[in-house]
Amino acid sequence: MKLYKLSPSPYVRKVRVVLEETGMADAVETVEGPVSPMDPDPDLVALAPLGKIPALVREDGATLYDSRVICRYLDAKAGAGLYPEARIWEVLTLEATGDGMLDATLLMTYEGRHRTEAQYSTDWVEAQWLKVTRALDALEGRWMSHLAGPLDAGQIAVGCALGYLDLRQDARNWRAGRPALAAWFEGFAARPSMQATAPEG
Repeated sequence: MKLYKLSPSPYVRKVRVVLEETGMADAVETVEGPVSPMDPDPDLVALAPLGKIPALVREDGATLYDSRVICRYLDAKAGAGLYPEARIWEVLTLEATGDGMLDATLLMTYEGRHRTEAQYSTDWVEAQWLKVTRALDALEGRWMSHLAGPLDAGQIAVGCALGYLDLRQDARNWRAGRPALAAWFEGFAARPSMQATAPEG
């Protein structure tokens, strides 16, 4: 299999964590993808029309894209149980929460990186941050028992989202007022899969 990636991407990190957790990391060749959403890689677009990463080329040549699709595929292939049927709706909802935090944080990052000073909207950025803080409060208030349970794809999504907040929005101090979530993430970030996939910038 071949994984198109961009090293700091939190969506790619989700896939790489799943590969590490399922013991399949050595079965996948990685290819560095486009450096900017404004400049898609023609080879990637030929495989995945949205031009987004991650994209996974399977052994049969078919391409999967969107981190949730890829993670579900890898879990099924490995039989790892990261999407347990007994609590599948909770896992999928938690994964969507983590991915939603990633979406909002990435939009904040892109606003500062790809918009001119005249185009930059503080109101837009703060609206995205409100989405993140609502999700963080929900995790602290309603999801800690799930997060403390057996490893699943929802936990991986949340762990990667919190790691991305540290990388891109550290000054906002998401840990303030959320001691249970902060303590959980400290332990989760120490997992070998998280350590092996930690972004460098």
